[in-house]
Amino acid sequence: MSEDKKNHAGNSAPPFWEEKSLAEMNGQEWEALCDGCGRCCLIKLEDEDSGEIYHSDVRCKLLDTNTCQCTDYKRRKQKVPDCIKLTVQNVQEIAWIPPTCAYRRLAEGRGLAWWHPLVSGDPETVVQVGVSVRGRTVNEEDVDSDDWERHAVDWPGWDPGD
Repeated sequence: MSEDKKNHAGNSAPPFWEEKSLAEMNGQEWEALCDGCGRCCLIKLEDEDSGEIYHSDVRCKLLDTNTCQCTDYKRRKQKVPDCIKLTVQNVQEIAWIPPTCAYRRLAEGRGLAWWHPLVSGDPETVVQVGVSVRGRTVNEEDVDSDDWERHAVDWPGWDPGD
């Protein structure tokens, strides 16, 4: 059993995400919360007149469509200047964060969903439940500037529930 699962007396302890607030988590714990769905790496469209945000099926050029991982995570801000790093402060302020996002769920007091890899023990449950963007996206470099409207989709906001 891992150290996360045992306390010093050898008894099972609650997992870190149930014991700590987002602000109390260390870097490794923070990163472990990401379920690898890739939804936050989809390009959002904003209506210039209304300010309304629309999701698209267009992914960041750095998102690997098969693994749903950033291909250059450490230097992503250098390569994609408008990439937003999620923080304890902004996770509660950014309206487009998917309802399934672990950071959002914990910030809202909802806990992790059963399909989250930290709960299920299997990273494929994110794909199986339909939360992952795997196989559902187009690379931003392949989209014509006149063609963006046809890429507006609503599935990134879908939540399969608990």
